[in-house]
Amino acid sequence: MTFNSKEFKELLSGCQQNNRQAENKMFEWLKEFATNVCFRYSSTRVEVEDLVCDGFVRVFKNLHLYNVELYGCTEAAFKGWFKRVLINNCINYRNKFHPKLNFSVENILILSDMEDDLESVFDTIAYREILMCIMELPPAYKMVFNLYVIDGYTHAEIADMLGITVGTSKSNLFKAKSSLRTILEKKTIVKKYV
Repeated sequence: MTFNSKEFKELLSGCQQNNRQAENKMFEWLKEFATNVCFRYSSTRVEVEDLVCDGFVRVFKNLHLYNVELYGCTEAAFKGWFKRVLINNCINYRNKFHPKLNFSVENILILSDMEDDLESVFDTIAYREILMCIMELPPAYKMVFNLYVIDGYTHAEIADMLGITVGTSKSNLFKAKSSLRTILEKKTIVKKYV
């Protein structure tokens, strides 16, 4: 489903006025996108459903905060804002229901000096399989990996969002990559011989 500029402005306006038809149209348009974002930050399907529903509630409740002049009135601009709301919601959910999430500060390494062999493994595995491997990471590693690698946040932004240090963010990313490398190599080896 895509909208031209006029249709999107009407959709946005309708949602801001609590028009249920417009809200339903926006939900149908963005539900798969929201599910994909929330899937990366959750541990179970039930959590994904909760995060998607809660994310939409937050978006509809705070739609008046979407500044058309600042962000623009396009599908892409709105999706960027929506994604940010979803990610913040996922972090808040994690903090509320899993407050003892343990971010490691051990073995802080400078990542730019590390050789990354993941590309050769990624070449042999489909996107969906990679996402399933990411889901196997410990929650703290998965959170930092998703924020940095997939969603493009800097270590400083991640540290601010999660209440950790930049070094802890870098350490968790390094450990996430190392763990992911091991998981992917095992899956690739199993795939070759099955």
